[in-house]
Amino acid sequence: MSGPQCCENPPSLSSSSGNGFVLQLGGLKTYVSGSSNSKHAILLVSDVFGYEAPNLRKLADKVAAGDYYVVVPDFLYGDPYNPENMEKPVSVWLQSHGTDKGFEDAKQVIAALKDKGISAIGAAGFCWGAKVVTELAKSDNIQAAVLLHPSFVSVDDIKEVKAPIAILGAEIDKLSPPELVKQFEEILSSKPEVDSFVKIYPGVAHGWTVRYNAEDKKAVQSAEEAHKDMLDWFTKHVK
Repeated sequence: MSGPQCCENPPSLSSSSGNGFVLQLGGLKTYVSGSSNSKHAILLVSDVFGYEAPNLRKLADKVAAGDYYVVVPDFLYGDPYNPENMEKPVSVWLQSHGTDKGFEDAKQVIAALKDKGISAIGAAGFCWGAKVVTELAKSDNIQAAVLLHPSFVSVDDIKEVKAPIAILGAEIDKLSPPELVKQFEEILSSKPEVDSFVKIYPGVAHGWTVRYNAEDKKAVQSAEEAHKDMLDWFTKHVK
């Protein structure tokens, strides 16, 4: 991962935040919110800071209000990246927290959702999680994908995407700079069979959708704009 931008502004983790609760799903501890009777589920795949991040859980609750069963699994097995652990820089941490494993685990979660009678699933991934969701979008695992400030996603990945996909990028982002996001857009516009939406948000940095300061009105506004675009995408395709 080039540069530490993925790892700036770590959230204060709190397993007690949110209106939902934690249960086991597909072999993973998972924060769930919304009605378990809903036939439509949304899978949120966290960034390197994991599933306990309060803003992520708040977002899960917000999505659940749209009549979705929302699941946020602990793909990092209780070991989110800790920038204060000098012995384990992000390059070392990533060796034992690969997105390949995240993808395999995500398939188990999706299978468990389908076993519960869920008929349509959307998935959104943040930073690290966006790569996991991109892999899901290459097959018929999900009905819609949203990537928010993605990391590790390549032009070749986007060429293989089959599910309707929205890509929400930041103007200030070393991991997926606007030039790369525009390349993604060009590829998708040459694939009319795949519905797509690409937007670069001005004045925001990588991580802005889940690692904002709740006291900063402008930051909250920018995050909420992205949340609305994500929800609109799911409303359109997960039904």
